[in-house]
Amino acid sequence: MVDEDKYCIDILTQVSAATKALETVALSLLSDHLSHCVAEASAEGGAVAAEKVREANEAIARLVRS
Repeated sequence: MVDEDKYCIDILTQVSAATKALETVALSLLSDHLSHCVAEASAEGGAVAAEKVREANEAIARLVRS
């Protein structure tokens, strides 16, 4: 759209739509990760569980900051 010299507001609208779509994908992946990887590690316990929770916390923090 930029190369085609489209109207700036139209480009911004598309950027916003793409951003929302990526956020939706990220939240879906996070949900799957929590439901499977973190849940399984929590059942196992110990250092593995602590590591998966730490990773999940960091991923959530990155999503919130972005």
